[in-house]
Amino acid sequence: MSGIVIVFDFDKTIVDVDSDNWVIDELGFTDLFNQLLPTMPWNTLMDTMMMELHSNGKTIKDIEEVLRKIPLHPRVIPAIKAAHALGCDLRIVSDANTFFIETILKHLGIREYFSEINTNPGYVNEEGRLRILPYHDFNKASHGCNLCPPNMCKGLVIERIEDSISEEDKRLIYLGDGSGDYCPSLRLKDKDFMMPRKNFPVWDLICRDPSLVKAEIHGWSDGEELEQVLLHLINKISMEQNSTFISSDCKLQTLSVSALEALPKVLPVRP
Repeated sequence: MSGIVIVFDFDKTIVDVDSDNWVIDELGFTDLFNQLLPTMPWNTLMDTMMMELHSNGKTIKDIEEVLRKIPLHPRVIPAIKAAHALGCDLRIVSDANTFFIETILKHLGIREYFSEINTNPGYVNEEGRLRILPYHDFNKASHGCNLCPPNMCKGLVIERIEDSISEEDKRLIYLGDGSGDYCPSLRLKDKDFMMPRKNFPVWDLICRDPSLVKAEIHGWSDGEELEQVLLHLINKISMEQNSTFISSDCKLQTLSVSALEALPKVLPVRP
């Protein structure tokens, strides 16, 4: 399965909430966040909020403790471990930040399963305050995509990943939920697979005109369905890649067909 690259969004895909909101809400700064939200881009706001937390005596340890309690569906980690065990190349493309993601993945014991994390830089400065910077420095130059927030175009990240694997016979599976996951869905090729979370912003955007997405679309609603659909697609790709090597023995062929039929069917994109 080394021919499969799986790209996960993070918030509301790997974890079941938005990690930015989770930290702000758990540490009691929701009102200030909502007050400042209309005045600046989200990424800039998060950096400002980290300054406010620090100014009010909240430590990096406080932030880490909150991140370790973030909710997630119990089937997501087994799905990630299974995909990795099958030889898939797992990566993350997220509009969260490196500090939040690394802290959570290390706590869950799954950091080593991901070959690459593409997200906004986050680091602790010499004052002990968490800084959150934009992935694309929009103060220097715009990334030029009107579908994405100024700090990060996930579509450009996907194009870079596709360019890096273009000379190899690799298939890409992309999982996401938010409006920021729509741009990368439009960059996928017809041999790829898009897994939008049902009834979330990316699902609604795709449903407006599914024909704009070249990749095969498979929706999912929760961690259990994420696991089922993802493992089904890995199996589907594996069978296609190995079809020329399948034995002509009828028993083996029967087993292969039964295994495939037991897996979830392709899920329609139209609600």
